[in-house]
Amino acid sequence: MFKAETFISSIKNLISHPQIQHQQWRSIVKVRLKWVKNRSLDHVIDIETDLKAACLLKNAIKRSATGFLTAKSFADWQKLLGLTVPVLRFLRRYPTLFEEFPHPRYANLPCFRLTGTALLLDSQEQSIHKANENDTIERLSRVLMMMRSRTAPLQSLHSLKWDLGLPDNFEKVLIPKYPDYFSFVKAPTGVSALRLAGWREEFAVSALERSNEGGERGDEYREFKRGQTTLAFPMNFPRGYGAQRKVRAWMEEFQKLPYISPYEDSRHIDPNSELMEKRAVGVLHEFLSLTIHKKTKRNYLRSLREELNIPHKFTRLFTRYPGIFYLSLKCKTTTVALKEGYRRGKLVNPHPLVRIRQKFYHVMRTGLLYRGKDTNLIPREDVLLKDSENSVEDKEEDENENENEDEDEEYEEFGTGDEYEEETTDTEDEFDKN
Repeated sequence: MFKAETFISSIKNLISHPQIQHQQWRSIVKVRLKWVKNRSLDHVIDIETDLKAACLLKNAIKRSATGFLTAKSFADWQKLLGLTVPVLRFLRRYPTLFEEFPHPRYANLPCFRLTGTALLLDSQEQSIHKANENDTIERLSRVLMMMRSRTAPLQSLHSLKWDLGLPDNFEKVLIPKYPDYFSFVKAPTGVSALRLAGWREEFAVSALERSNEGGERGDEYREFKRGQTTLAFPMNFPRGYGAQRKVRAWMEEFQKLPYISPYEDSRHIDPNSELMEKRAVGVLHEFLSLTIHKKTKRNYLRSLREELNIPHKFTRLFTRYPGIFYLSLKCKTTTVALKEGYRRGKLVNPHPLVRIRQKFYHVMRTGLLYRGKDTNLIPREDVLLKDSENSVEDKEEDENENENEDEDEEYEEFGTGDEYEEETTDTEDEFDKN
């Protein structure tokens, strides 16, 4: 009799556990939202698309055994670089970075090498990589710690190296220096992959947890660690959304769900539960927090979807939670950004690599003024670099002065339940076309 009572009591305690309750019931009322355009973040994505292409071309020229690339060698790189114009035309736009000259043997074949300014900027970039190597290793370790098998295909990491701030050829110049952290393996699919050599407990703290450890939310975080409360995601809604009664009620219920760290094992959670949805939001939030520009392409995340244990149609999470994420269709691709990482179109806490990339952008923009003119008119290297120290942030601020971060299109409030699911499915299909 005593054993039976103990067993019944244990079952009652288990069922009353908040995580079990959230797995059993889908009681949150969800509001059907319309996708809203954010001009300020679209502008950031637009200019950084060309910046990324220029830096990737710079690295390709640097890797070349001859020190230059011919027009023939990069003729089919346009889609790879995410450009909307041919690569040859793109290179000619920026004479401050790329110097054009005829091929030594074939006079009609254009060739491009790096200018002195580009080489100086590259040397500064390499110095930043070296000075922040520990930070890079930690960031890469965190990415692998979120994976189911603690492994990621090298091809996926190569696509993400710009976003994660990894050096060019990181698998040759960085990984071999840290055998205690990483190892190369063959994935079950036969592709080369990078595996975490050992779990790093000191890294298993998410950005959301770290942001709540101190400051005004210190007491709330201590209660969370004792299991007495949960952590809330920062919300930055498009104009008009936050004041809606249904949206506010929905988000309050969502925030009350237990926060599951992206570094915790999630196999015990019901995949169709609200708790798993909040866990998926937490994984995407953490992944974007690890990128130095607080954004990445949707397709890069898709290649890691199974390893991250997020839903097949995860794009709906970005449109369902517009206070946390922003989904953009700029530059003929789908990019997702973490809204809390930006304020008035600028990164809140820019990484040192972001600052050197801002210098690249300033030099690129200066080159637009001199394209098609005598190259002798281009300012000297020291003048260009000195100007870039002071001018980039000021000009960016001027460009965004009249662009409120929440300068968005109109919104609509819809019904709940199944209607919402229909809307998000349609939105997913729309973004899949891009």
